[in-house]
Order: sequence, then C-alpha cells, then structure tokens
Amino acid sequence: MREKTERIIRDWTETCDAEVSIAVLGGAWKPSILTLLGEHEVLRFGELGRLLENPTARVLTRQLRELEEDGLITRTVYREVPPKVEYRLSELGASSGQLLTELTRWGTLYAARQRVDAQAGSVAEPASAPPSQATA
Repeated sequence: MREKTERIIRDWTETCDAEVSIAVLGGAWKPSILTLLGEHEVLRFGELGRLLENPTARVLTRQLRELEEDGLITRTVYREVPPKVEYRLSELGASSGQLLTELTRWGTLYAARQRVDAQAGSVAEPASAPPSQATA
C-alpha cells in the first residue's frame, strides 16, 4: 500500500470510505487503466499508452506504480532483451470493476446535463439565502 493511502486510513480519525476510494482510484488515467486491464486482461506498457492515446511515459509509469503499490494491479517482468513487462488486474483491482462502471455511468449523465445546461445558456447559480431578520 502506498504511504499516502496508508496515512489516510491510519491518520484520519473519521475516515470517509469514499475518500479512501478516491485516494486509491483517483488520478490521471487510473480509472482508464483499470478499465482497459479489465477488458484486455493483460497489457504491456506500450499497449496501454496507445490505448490511452499517449499519455506521457512519466505520468503512465507513475500511475502504474501507484496502482501496483495499492495492490490493484500486478506487474510481471520477463527477463529478456528488451525486457518484457506485463500488467494485469489483481483480485482487488478486479473488484473495482462495478464501481468504475457506476462512475462512468454517473459521469455520462453529468456531462450530458452540463451540455444541456450550456446549450440552454443557463448557469447554475447558488441558491440565495433569505435575508436575515434583525431583532430590536
């Protein structure tokens, strides 16, 4: 488990489980990486990069390392030249599939709503609070 994830679980006295989920699953490309590994079972670094439409190697490496440290993916290195590295979901990573499906569904609904609002020219404004009544 990553130090950040461990610290959230250990130090937050009122840990919100949703915050733990966001800490583990949130980040550039993580939901997409997990979804692709769920669809393809095994992918190599270059394949992931192409399927994700070429994130920088640094960012992809970082996200893969974090997912591996948090136990959501496994990394297998084959001792050959050039080195061959494969990524696959761990059992824990596979268990995130339903959550990712629901996040995707919600994101689709949210984006559609925002497009409708933008086309209608409406901007959501915060509800105004009723004026306070001063007592004499």
